[in-house]
Amino acid sequence: MSDGTPQMQVEGSARDRQIVSARVIVTCPGRNFVTLRIETRSGIVGLGDATLNGRELAVASYLQDHVVPNLIGRDAGRIEDLWQFLYRGAYWRRGPVTMSAIAAVDVALWDIVAKLAKLPLYQMLGGRSREGALVYGHANGRDIAETSDEVRRYIEKGFLAVRAQCAVPGLPKTYGIAVGAKAYEPAESELPLETAWSTSKYLQIVPKLFEQLRVDHGNDIELLHDGHHRMTPIEAARLARDLEPYRLFWLEDATPAENQRSFEIIRRHSVTPLAVGEVFNSIWDCKHLISEQLIDYIRTTIVHAGGITHVRRLADFAGLHQVRTGFHGATDLSPVTMGAALHFDSWVPNFGIQEWMFHSQETEDVFPHDYFFRDGRLFCGESPGHGVSIDEKLAARYPYSPRQLPVARLPDGSMWDW
Repeated sequence: MSDGTPQMQVEGSARDRQIVSARVIVTCPGRNFVTLRIETRSGIVGLGDATLNGRELAVASYLQDHVVPNLIGRDAGRIEDLWQFLYRGAYWRRGPVTMSAIAAVDVALWDIVAKLAKLPLYQMLGGRSREGALVYGHANGRDIAETSDEVRRYIEKGFLAVRAQCAVPGLPKTYGIAVGAKAYEPAESELPLETAWSTSKYLQIVPKLFEQLRVDHGNDIELLHDGHHRMTPIEAARLARDLEPYRLFWLEDATPAENQRSFEIIRRHSVTPLAVGEVFNSIWDCKHLISEQLIDYIRTTIVHAGGITHVRRLADFAGLHQVRTGFHGATDLSPVTMGAALHFDSWVPNFGIQEWMFHSQETEDVFPHDYFFRDGRLFCGESPGHGVSIDEKLAARYPYSPRQLPVARLPDGSMWDW
């Protein structure tokens, strides 16, 4: 079809597919989520996630005030045309707020079209390339021994891949380390929490952590680590080289990638696989990284990069250069994004791995879904659409709660990348 709708029969007339309502739902069942609900004249409802951690209301306003009025009366089946309208028509292109809003519309439309066709979303993309998506969980601890114990617990749960983070001695608070028995959630205060950072201390502890993890757990488990953009390119190169003996699945976000050529320095010095991209919003953020094969995994998410329509182009481009997907999947993405991502993971030929953090029970109740975990993999369901819905009455019991991500400072007080 010339308008970009998947090339299979979509049931109903254009009138049936006409968008009659679109509204934004903001809820906080343990953490804040922004959901877009689109309904057609025939009563089919599609959901899209528009959550942007710490800046949720900016996207909610962009959607409600600027996007929703442009949706009413349009054909939900014209996915490509609507994507181009929202992207090109805005003039002020890209950026996390705009692209998260576009993503919410796009995913909701794919959900609607798949439901109209009475098919699971992955079938609309071209069918399965695999049965389930390999996922990795997050193990962390206050020291190496505690982190190793946590890795063991994930292995016992059936995980085949685990990301490991360890507190840095001498720092009062370290990224990725949970407080008490709670799951790690960085956005924990109404105003940004100021944390301290020392790259030199960090570079001393991380190789020791992975040396011990290989001793304790052998070579069969896949191990990952997140540098969270905190190193300079040459510091990242040093860490990547130091970690080579422990055969990481990947080193993530080793250095900020605004300057994409920074990764050339890391590549020159190490063969540790590299992943980056959870903060990217378009293919242009990673064009050089991919075309020059400076990374091995692209982590750009459906929710922050314009939805399925745009991320599909990005994944195809990555596949041409032997770069695989590794979608961000922390708790700042609602189950709506996870459901859509798993359908995408099931289809995309150059799939690598999917991040998965456990949502709170409150979140699970607000967003019923049909995906499930088994033997180290997540499996999308066979329901029409992406398989995730929302209990609006329950969502209304959890009002928005202001939360922002932390910031980081060096020992001398200088601002640093958190």
